Amino acid sequence: MPFNNLICAINDKAAVVTVNRPKALNALNKETLEELLACFAELAVNDDLTGVVLTGAGEKAFVAGADIAAMQHLDALAGREFGRLGQQVMRTIETFAKPVIAAVNGFALGGGCELAMACDIRIASETAKFGQPEVNLGVIPGFGGTQRLPRLVGTGMALELLLTGDMIDAHEACRIGLVNRVVANDHLLPHCLELIGKMARKGPIAIRLCKDAVRGGIELDCESGCRREADLFGLCFASNDQTEGMAAFLAKRQPTFTNN
Repeated sequence: MPFNNLICAINDKAAVVTVNRPKALNALNKETLEELLACFAELAVNDDLTGVVLTGAGEKAFVAGADIAAMQHLDALAGREFGRLGQQVMRTIETFAKPVIAAVNGFALGGGCELAMACDIRIASETAKFGQPEVNLGVIPGFGGTQRLPRLVGTGMALELLLTGDMIDAHEACRIGLVNRVVANDHLLPHCLELIGKMARKGPIAIRLCKDAVRGGIELDCESGCRREADLFGLCFASNDQTEGMAAFLAKRQPTFTNN
């Protein structure tokens, strides 16, 4: 379907989804959030898809935040509903069966930082900036920032960023574990697509179950998470991909995975 605020293009079986509101620094309004849900629903039924790169249009911003003009006059109930919509988007991205990489090409603030954190991997350009500045506006993060940020960088560092509203650069974000690595601006998208291509050569069932094990296990205690891992590990042995992968290894050849 056509989108007003997104561009979705397929690049060698990888989708590049671009939030396309550059005049608003790609801020997330209700329509954009709903379009993200629709876009990922479409991508979910594309069996040929190998992964998704999520980025922002223009040179200034990945996503500069939620649309403050659209939020200014919300009441408590409407604010809660807007937060739940944002959380639904983030959870949809987080649980997407294929790898999702955030190519952070500028400001990733507030809802933009939350959007990046919902992705599996975050690659930042040298000009990227990160922060959760909601306290400067008299509110708190509403799209999952108070939950995902501590899981990525630890409680102390997360609370410092949340309570000060400070913005950090890409290298500091990398140092604290918020992003995986920093690359030159002109290499950002090629690097992310290269990562998707690398993952596409692995067993697709194993990729999906790895995500399931991590995302489902991180909220459990270690023993329960390990039991979940063992269940999913065993499930791999019901697949033809496991048979092919191990046979190829022993035969010293490249495997041909069929996702079944």
